[in-house]
Amino acid sequence: QLELPLFNEVEISADPKVEEPTVETITYQRKKAKGERDLKLEKLPKEMIHYSLPVEQQVCSCCQGDLHEMTTEVRRELKVIPAEVKVVEHVQSVYACRRCERESIETPIVKANMPKPVFPKSLASPSAMAYIMNQKYVEGLPLYRQEQQFARLGVSLSRQTIANWVIYGATTWLQLIFDRMYQLLMERDHLHADETTLQVLREPGRAATATSYLWLYRSGQGTSPIVLFDYQQTRASKHPKKFLSPFKGYLHVDGYAGYNGIPNVKLVGCWAHARRKFDEALKALPEQERTKDVLAKQGLQFCNRLFAIE
Repeated sequence: QLELPLFNEVEISADPKVEEPTVETITYQRKKAKGERDLKLEKLPKEMIHYSLPVEQQVCSCCQGDLHEMTTEVRRELKVIPAEVKVVEHVQSVYACRRCERESIETPIVKANMPKPVFPKSLASPSAMAYIMNQKYVEGLPLYRQEQQFARLGVSLSRQTIANWVIYGATTWLQLIFDRMYQLLMERDHLHADETTLQVLREPGRAATATSYLWLYRSGQGTSPIVLFDYQQTRASKHPKKFLSPFKGYLHVDGYAGYNGIPNVKLVGCWAHARRKFDEALKALPEQERTKDVLAKQGLQFCNRLFAIE
């Protein structure tokens, strides 16, 4: 909020010189061959509103003859439908035999098929759970703000309840997807890895100021990307060794020694990190020395040529 003012963001970001985007630029930004326009617009749902003259006005102002529709003109707009919350009641019919009710000791009970709940004994639906997770982890909207958002929609839903839905959905449903992605990731022949600090509040047995780590592992280019995160309390090398134990191939990392010694893995250095050091070395020289053919300049040019080839 300090970097981007909260209240005058609109005024700072606005630019009257920027042209309004077309539907095509919003839905498909790459350059398109002529004739692809209609194909790209087919992916968006459409609502058509037709404006016609009343029958009594379809009269020529010159000769009073009948008018006919010569052609139409189309104006396009993007319509945004705000979030809507509704209660879905799953009514399950239960059947019994009247004859057995009259003549038998036991009566068979038959129930109609009905989808199982995504979270038993909860108001959560698949769409509600997915919406909350998307708002939190894709749009970056904290749970307390989602709580307020639901309140404005007329729904009293505490952040504790929302948090329970997120945890249950992650451990029950998303864990299956994670496990499958992990299996596919370990089958690749080259991966990327990195780690970053993370502060976790209310972690049992640890102070709120303790530093934890989020390890990231992802596939390379060429196929659908797989990106997985692994939370650990330390930066110890045992974590990547355990995570990558099924992997055999090249691992693209920075110079952190924690990746050394992983069985069946050959480390591949990062040229972006190497280039950064050449750049820092060049900037540290006196200004009159920077134009000379020093080693730092040679290294920087070498990296730039590699990047251009890539």
